[in-house]
Amino acid sequence: MSGVRMRLVGKSSILTGSAGLVLAILVLSGCSGEEGDSRHSADHWDVKIGSVAPLSGPQSHLGADNENGARLAIDDANTQDIRLGGKPVHFELLSEDDAADPRTATIVAQKLVDDGVNGVVGHLNSGTTIPAARIYADEGIPQISPSATNPKYTHQGFPTAFRVMANDEQQGQVLGQFAVHVADARTMAVIDDATAYGQGLANEFEKAASRQGARVLLHEHTDDHSTDFSAILTRIKARQPDLIFFGGMDAQSGPMLKQLRELDLKSVFLTGDGGCSKEFFELAGEASEGSFCSLPGLPLEEMPKGRDFKHRFEARFGAIQDYAPYSYDAVGALIAAMKKADSPLPERYLPYLKTLEYPGVTALIRFDVHGDLAGGAVTVYRWHQGIRVPVREDASTGSQLGIRSGVDKNGAGK
Repeated sequence: MSGVRMRLVGKSSILTGSAGLVLAILVLSGCSGEEGDSRHSADHWDVKIGSVAPLSGPQSHLGADNENGARLAIDDANTQDIRLGGKPVHFELLSEDDAADPRTATIVAQKLVDDGVNGVVGHLNSGTTIPAARIYADEGIPQISPSATNPKYTHQGFPTAFRVMANDEQQGQVLGQFAVHVADARTMAVIDDATAYGQGLANEFEKAASRQGARVLLHEHTDDHSTDFSAILTRIKARQPDLIFFGGMDAQSGPMLKQLRELDLKSVFLTGDGGCSKEFFELAGEASEGSFCSLPGLPLEEMPKGRDFKHRFEARFGAIQDYAPYSYDAVGALIAAMKKADSPLPERYLPYLKTLEYPGVTALIRFDVHGDLAGGAVTVYRWHQGIRVPVREDASTGSQLGIRSGVDKNGAGK
């Protein structure tokens, strides 16, 4: 019962008998639906979209990238004279900082629910997205993550959970195949940061590489706050693997690679999207030369609307880190579903998200039965003179092992 308050004063206001019951039912029925929603007025909608990412701490550069992508999408939508149910709409971004901490993530998720958000873009990390998903699901609020890749997020069974990039199962398969067939590695060491993202991706990589015939000599664990990896790397050096894979973020992968080269370890270094940023290069320096990383999706210039997005985003916010285009698409998908439903109410537009086909910046956004992006692509990059260069093809076979498109479980390609 939102927006209606009833005050009974004195004997004359007391409702008795069947007449009182009828009146009470009429009052309650007037509180349901769009007319009773606190976000609705007689002549317009105020639609709140939540955005959650680490805006403080070592991942704040990535969090700001997510927030700015969402903000650009909100501002674009407010120029389009969108009407829902015949009424004009004003979109507002409510941004929260979860500091990449799972406990904080649940606190800010509840805050967004209490603030009456119509949908959520976030969170950035798998470790924060997974626990927050239950809070949004309990309230029926659609949530689209632009960057959380652990499969568990969409496999918890919540009908409100979606993502707009390939997951770690898809990414791990590409990385495992790349390590064996392009990097020509036969023996490997795996390190993860013990987070839902880092450990999840490392495990998927290890499974995929093993299926391709590689031998994993050892699997080490650190955490997402460490910057001294000398003990782990010394143990690895004794085994001399062809390749070292790290599952984790740039704040760890950059220093790790630098220390690895200082120990004169010649192994190929490969990591996932968490370490495929400009910050990684800043931290690794010259040691980054010749190392590899992956990002879900195509290179920005090859995305359907990537060049235009890059021009507009960088003119306003500066250089793109990694996930801004996906954050933009997550907002766009929410609004596209609202337009199809002709309503911003979560219970009205959620069914339309499940069957959505939205031409986004990054791809044609379609979701499979779990809420994963159908046919998500993955690109492998090589660092050369501080620039990420897409690995186009295997010179020996001509096959595009650097860029692969996934296939959803129903067999539909990208």
